[in-house]
Amino acid sequence: MLYLDNSATTMPYPEVISTFTQVTKDYFANPSSLHKLGSEAESLLTETRKQVAHLLGVDEQEIVFTSGGTEGNNLAIKGAAFANKNNGKHLITSLIEHPSVLETFKQLEEVFGFEVTYLPVDEHGYVTCDKLKQELRDDTILVSIMHVNNEVGTIQPINEIGELLRAYPNILFHVDHVQGVAKVPLDFKRVNIDLCTISGHKFHGLNGTGALFVRKGVQLLPIFTGGSQELQLRSGTESLAGNIALAKALRMSMEQFKEKQSTLKEIQTRLMRELIKMDGVIVNTPFEQVAPHIINFSVPKVKAEVLVHYLSEHNIFVSTTSACSSRRKSISHTLVAMNKSQDIATSSIRVSLSFEQSKEIIAPFIERLSDGIIKLSKVMR
Repeated sequence: MLYLDNSATTMPYPEVISTFTQVTKDYFANPSSLHKLGSEAESLLTETRKQVAHLLGVDEQEIVFTSGGTEGNNLAIKGAAFANKNNGKHLITSLIEHPSVLETFKQLEEVFGFEVTYLPVDEHGYVTCDKLKQELRDDTILVSIMHVNNEVGTIQPINEIGELLRAYPNILFHVDHVQGVAKVPLDFKRVNIDLCTISGHKFHGLNGTGALFVRKGVQLLPIFTGGSQELQLRSGTESLAGNIALAKALRMSMEQFKEKQSTLKEIQTRLMRELIKMDGVIVNTPFEQVAPHIINFSVPKVKAEVLVHYLSEHNIFVSTTSACSSRRKSISHTLVAMNKSQDIATSSIRVSLSFEQSKEIIAPFIERLSDGIIKLSKVMR
């Protein structure tokens, strides 16, 4: 099996699964319970929060555990918009955000009366600080820009945006770090980030786990109300085992990054060079300022879903667009924003790597892809 869909979800580390199972068995009590078992669970949860905070370089009271990227993005964006609407109702994001961000802004715009500016990107998929600065207004209260694009892998100028926004203390800065965490370093404090989202299953943790960084002093209106868990920002009984598993996966993935980042980048570069040589293939991911694990290409003469199924039949697993929208068979909004043609935007394939893979994957993938393109091109004539 050649699993190349790691941006959709990663295979959990065996150690993470083992930890989750053990904690579920031994520490099943509710952390909010007053008895001894509850206190033990609460102590573990506190220690886990410290570990995640340490790994991310922030304070433990700035970590809110969530169920993943979608919830984290919703809490950050809606929570910030509703809590700060008296200061203004203008919000800014980009055209290439993940659906959990774009749909959230769309709801705020269409249902709750906020005004949203959607920043364009250049032909390589980058937002520019100059364009962002032009769109800032006295009533702007939130800017939300992803760190790494989930479809083409472009790294946005988060450092520069954070520095720009220092001059606007009333504007909160949210970053969707889901695709960047443990693959592209990001210093939350130095970059002047107020809110930042991560998701466990993107770095070999478990589905249904995640965390949101909320800088001290930032006001959010909770989306979930009830028991006032998670610093009174996210009610609901915490998944102790899930959160501990997330902390372990994050630590292990960051260690993998230190050891294998150069190998991952080499695999990506060699794959892209091989793809460029192939007839009928157009590579959409740029070579520079890009995360090391994502490669996006199009084969306009072949339907993307047909090629995905062909590769799947040969135990090679890739995807189209993002996992959250791939089943809709819709055109890639990211490639459209990059001014790609409809043929390119509707035939895109995403290959996403993990630190577990080696250079040996290159030859069999290229060989099978080449065979598939030749066979399917003949069928679709």
